[in-house]
Amino acid sequence: MIVRLISGDTPRSPILTALLVLILTCLAGAPFIFEGVRALDTAARICIFILLVASYDLLLGYTGIVSFAHTMFFGIGAYGVALASTHMGRGFDALLVGSVSGALAAIVLALLIGLFSLRVRAIFFAMITLAVASAVAVLVSQFSNITGGEDGLTYKIPRVLTSANRMGEVMGVKFTGKILNYYLIFVCSLVLFLTLLRIVNSPFGRVLQAIRENDFRAEAIGYRVVWYRTAATCLSAATAALAGSLFAIWLRYVGPDTTLSFEIMLDILLMVVIGGMGTMYGAVLGAVLFVLAQTYLQNLMGAASHATEALPLIPELVDPDRWLMWLGILFVLSVYFFPTGIVGRLRRQRAT
Repeated sequence: MIVRLISGDTPRSPILTALLVLILTCLAGAPFIFEGVRALDTAARICIFILLVASYDLLLGYTGIVSFAHTMFFGIGAYGVALASTHMGRGFDALLVGSVSGALAAIVLALLIGLFSLRVRAIFFAMITLAVASAVAVLVSQFSNITGGEDGLTYKIPRVLTSANRMGEVMGVKFTGKILNYYLIFVCSLVLFLTLLRIVNSPFGRVLQAIRENDFRAEAIGYRVVWYRTAATCLSAATAALAGSLFAIWLRYVGPDTTLSFEIMLDILLMVVIGGMGTMYGAVLGAVLFVLAQTYLQNLMGAASHATEALPLIPELVDPDRWLMWLGILFVLSVYFFPTGIVGRLRRQRAT
């Protein structure tokens, strides 16, 4: 009902609806449902990556733009908070200034890339974004006096958001600033995700989908294709930067490997494909499955290897050191059985 009021885009599948409700419930109650610091950290990462993947789906799934610069915007947002916190101190004003500055810088950079590059063919635009992202990563590594170089930046956030802030017990759980920090991440991610969901189901979003299907036809009937693509790129970049800001607030450390790595870009692509492009809900399922696999697959394989140690060959196959191989196999299987993503498959089953 809430989703219908916000965007009119319902899950259109009882199974998908149940999964989304389950995920929302688990994330909303994560500090009270799951025990341990690792579970809370996993939940926070899921919230952040849902937002990050959704912002990329706005480009790839709804507009048909292939970009390899998304982690660059993610990193800009993260470094914005890090630099502001380093120079302004551990106050909420530093977090706000850093987040807004990072988002504005991402918009300006996305605008420049869009205006100069979106007139070319898709593959050339993808290569341009890859070159720009690589150049930014190199610059961040080299300007060590500002960015900390390869070592990155460690900084302090407001004490109220740290574990040192103890606020008593709630439902048998020691409520600390870390849990308050988590709910800051959760609420901001949820609000921004619902905003994106509203945007893609607005007239603006419908035009983006028309451009994705046939840009020549969209231009022929009067839409300024380059303007719409540039606007989508700027909106996507700003949201990715805000996701980076939330990541920086949670992690309290920013470095090239944690925010600007091309591996993160590949992870985002995998999440979009697994969940389903052009659905937004696919970002939720894709991020949840991928982050859980990254976090717990190695542990599960270790338990399986120990349980089957009396058998031949199997313990070697499920050795924890081979978790990346099995993660790749799971991805191939998901693409084979869900070519339109999990959301696309569930919706098609509902339609038939």
